Amino acid sequence: MLSLEESLKILRETNALIEGHFILSSGLHSSKYVQCAQLMSKPDQAVKICDSLANKIKNEFNDFNLILSPAMGGIIVGYELGKILKKQTIFSERVNGEFKLRRDFKIKKGDKVLIVEDVITTGKSSIECSKLVLSNKADIVGYACIIDRSNNKSDIKEKIISQVKLNIPTYDKDNLPKELQSIKAVKPGSRDL
Repeated sequence: MLSLEESLKILRETNALIEGHFILSSGLHSSKYVQCAQLMSKPDQAVKICDSLANKIKNEFNDFNLILSPAMGGIIVGYELGKILKKQTIFSERVNGEFKLRRDFKIKKGDKVLIVEDVITTGKSSIECSKLVLSNKADIVGYACIIDRSNNKSDIKEKIISQVKLNIPTYDKDNLPKELQSIKAVKPGSRDL
């Protein structure tokens, strides 16, 4: 498995960890943004992170048959982990602002589902996915992501397995530090797609 230092080196080299003033999909502001799409666009580097995360998942969650990821950010990560772990992988998409299963994807009664994301901050997307699992009378075995930046403050109460935990402060728009007030905010996430 990769160490934290090795993982951070890959994130920086692939421009997946960037600095500036960002509005996260949660609406919170941050001085750093993890753009896993940049990591995943470089398969030779992404596979190192995904292999390491897959080993952590195997050690923690050994009994599941389905991976569910929220669109957009979780799709490629879920696919790569499914390929490595030899598990079926599906994703949910927003329809009128709400996650739904489309493309004839199904969660069957009794399925044991691992919810996989690229980044978890508040856990909102994962919690929305968990509702799909429960509404189909299936079981959630846990949550996994490349980057856990929740600082143990997400809405997810169960254990989150991640390749990297980052403690990156977030701010409400009315409580920005001076250094962020002088930088134009950008919204790089995919929640509004």
